[in-house]
Amino acid sequence: MWAYIVRRILYAIPILIGVNLLTFLLFFVVNSPQDMAVAHIGDRYVTQDAIDRWIVTNGYDKPLFYNESAHDAAKFTDTLFFAQSKKLFTFNFGTSDTGRDIGYDISERMWPSLALALPSLLFGLTINVSLALFIVLFRGTYFDASGVTACVALMSISSLFYIISGQYLLAKVLHWMPISGYSPGLSAITFLILPVIVSVFSGMGSGVRWYRAIFLEEISKDYVRTARAKGLSEITILFKHVLKNAMLPILTGVVVLIPSLFLGSLILESFFSIPGLGSYTIDAIRSQDFAIVRSMVFLGSVLYIVGLILTDISYTLVDPRVRLN
Repeated sequence: MWAYIVRRILYAIPILIGVNLLTFLLFFVVNSPQDMAVAHIGDRYVTQDAIDRWIVTNGYDKPLFYNESAHDAAKFTDTLFFAQSKKLFTFNFGTSDTGRDIGYDISERMWPSLALALPSLLFGLTINVSLALFIVLFRGTYFDASGVTACVALMSISSLFYIISGQYLLAKVLHWMPISGYSPGLSAITFLILPVIVSVFSGMGSGVRWYRAIFLEEISKDYVRTARAKGLSEITILFKHVLKNAMLPILTGVVVLIPSLFLGSLILESFFSIPGLGSYTIDAIRSQDFAIVRSMVFLGSVLYIVGLILTDISYTLVDPRVRLN
């Protein structure tokens, strides 16, 4: 098993290097340091001297990949690509274009994002899987057809509709919870209830439909027919056998959501004024703070790769046959 885990970690290294290269090309070749300087300084105050000072101050004045004026290995190490890559791979995100410590901001803002994303993931996964199993139990009936129709209808509605409707109905009309805002400590629960409800409900359509398809594929397999031949009830077959054997695709779907546990939801945090990493990224995009955006893109890639590795490890626990591959 340990050899399997080490092999998966080694596979992730070239992927992360490739992501870093693409991120660098996006932010320093497609969008040059001169462009970033103009965007940050503003058209009204931009001069060549101001651009040059901004580039030097932020450390963007080195050659991109190859430094002809350097000697030996410094031709490759004394470059912008190596300097930026070294910072990212050591998780030293430096300062933003406005002088803020990005690492400190991430450490402070990750907790509100985690407080929103974790219950949304757990409640959403539990509700979606339970409803999907319940619909599959009555497969081929009008209840099944009605459930699929409801899922398609929920998927067709924009998430903004759920946000605005939830704020209007639950906060403004019924006054059950605050319409937006955030408070540290246990008092944050009051502000998180509404966005968690909106997050779970907005993802219910696609989630239930996805898990229904997984369970329908499983019940057509031989082990289900064997279980029926032994006289087991349909509920026992679904919840004891089908659910267990469907864990591999379920884990695959969950891994996509792992980065959001820390990076937060861009739309939800913005609409509900939650000071998480999602709103942090949105604010950086609005202010064209490319240092923050670049750090968040790289961090999201790292979290996604970590999620893939954790999923591979969980595969070995759910299905021992994976250890042989």
